[in-house]
Amino acid sequence: MQALETVIVTGYAKAPQGTSMYEMYKHAGIVLEVDLRDHKIIGAEFTFVTELTKNYFQKLLIGYCLQDGVEQLIKRIQSFYFAPSQQAIIVALQAAVQRYWDNVKQMNT
Repeated sequence: MQALETVIVTGYAKAPQGTSMYEMYKHAGIVLEVDLRDHKIIGAEFTFVTELTKNYFQKLLIGYCLQDGVEQLIKRIQSFYFAPSQQAIIVALQAAVQRYWDNVKQMNT
């Protein structure tokens, strides 16, 4: 079996009503693949409707080191994503990052 040096972590939040995200999914979801050695995001997927938005968010997140804190990622989203689902995406991201650190801490104890 192949040894893995990455983990998958997810986060979800309720999507804002009246958006296509809400109509299709009812929630905003984020899936991150994070390298356990350096805590960098190496893959990201979202419950966005359009491929353009999915690809854009990958550019925003991939390569970011979670040790630098979630605040900078939130600022990037606020600075470059102007849509009704902005806050839901931020909440989902915060949930995923918190889940990551909770599990990393548990793995190291």
